Amino acid sequence: MGESSDSVSVDIDTLPFGGKEHVVKTSKGSISVYVYGDQEKPALITYPDVALNSMTCFQGLLFSPDSASLLLHNFCIYHIDAPGHELGADVISSDVPLLSVDDLAVQVAEVLDFFGLKQVLCLGVMAGAYILTLFAMKYQELVLGLILVSPICKAPSWTEWFYNKVLMNLLYFYGMCGILKECLLQRYFSKEIRCSVQGTEADIIEACRRVLDERQGLNVMRFLQAINERYDLTEGLENLQCRTLIFVGESSQFRDESIYMSTKMGKKTCALVEVEACGSLVTEEHPYAMIIPIEFFLMGFGYHRQPYFASSSSTGTNPTSPSSRCCIAPELLSPESLGIKLKPIKTRVDIDVKV
Repeated sequence: MGESSDSVSVDIDTLPFGGKEHVVKTSKGSISVYVYGDQEKPALITYPDVALNSMTCFQGLLFSPDSASLLLHNFCIYHIDAPGHELGADVISSDVPLLSVDDLAVQVAEVLDFFGLKQVLCLGVMAGAYILTLFAMKYQELVLGLILVSPICKAPSWTEWFYNKVLMNLLYFYGMCGILKECLLQRYFSKEIRCSVQGTEADIIEACRRVLDERQGLNVMRFLQAINERYDLTEGLENLQCRTLIFVGESSQFRDESIYMSTKMGKKTCALVEVEACGSLVTEEHPYAMIIPIEFFLMGFGYHRQPYFASSSSTGTNPTSPSSRCCIAPELLSPESLGIKLKPIKTRVDIDVKV
């Protein structure tokens, strides 16, 4: 990485948990980073999906009581928003060059350089998972581990490429119009939560719809175009050595690709958790299903839950959580990896975990 770029820090009174926004000037343009927690703690960086930002993509997971005792207790969280996706963003000028996925990965590296972060854990969702995986390939010495939610790793199929082109045309000519928002909601959430039996829209859908109303369509189009021109990461996955935990909803349109990615990364370093009755945005639709697998995963790095905190996920007191099926190799959940004693688990056998 090169020399650190200048930044402008902006205090946002409305941000929960004392968050602070930094607008970091990188060689590829300015980027917004929201920092939560004590910067003396180890770093966890996040990257959201298309048209989402840190508040709409990770709030359900990170700010639940169970998660706070695990993630906010152990880490300082650095939320990196895609260019133009931060709260109150202006339209990016047409004079600003379009960024590629490689440019976005370089931005992540320069953010780490600015904050003086030597090694980090990464949490990415869908398009954000692709960016952080690419970043991990380019800067392997900086990445301790990856937590990926409904990740993508292949070049877009012809069908996806054409579909995204249609969305980009809608964004260009009509902005965040009704049909565009419906397409994005289908991308994020399962049919079960989008189509309530009672005929009323779920709170999470209403909230997401309001957030999409505030998005700058041209900024979303730029990020979507970068993702639509992505390339296949398969070859690099086989050489990626950091431990990886993959979550995917069983109704996610990226389910097959997430499973493919887990097989290519290898059973010794990658674990797959499939969440029942869930779409792609597991962090918001069923965040409690993620707590226990993440807790086991972090034990391998020496991180533990805040002492004397009783997790409702582990005690089974959260009735709304779905079950998840884990495909976890014994090597990843070995005493050497996790620092705890576990009974042997057969490689790639589905395990029902009721949470």
